[in-house]
Amino acid sequence: MLEKTVWRQYHQENNFREKLAEFTRLDIIDLIDDDKALYAVLKSKLTKKELKLFAMDTAGINDENIKAEFEYTDDDLEKAKFKLYKKLKQDKTRLAFRQSNFDEFSE
Repeated sequence: MLEKTVWRQYHQENNFREKLAEFTRLDIIDLIDDDKALYAVLKSKLTKKELKLFAMDTAGINDENIKAEFEYTDDDLEKAKFKLYKKLKQDKTRLAFRQSNFDEFSE
């Protein structure tokens, strides 16, 4: 499941659930149960660049490699990471990952 995702390009496992819980400050048990649905919400809330940056950064990819991939300067990379993690902490973004909100939407 989810083998051909951006996440799996940089991670050996589908551990995005744990990383998402860490950065959104939500408990793993509160997140949407279905990995495919959770990943779909993640893709809908982040731009393609942000999703790739999230995958690369959480995989421990060297900042120099990330800068080369996105053609960023040091300052650009710092700003992009700040914006990404700020977005994940915003209520309107992080609450979309909650199972209770997913249940209400899917009814």
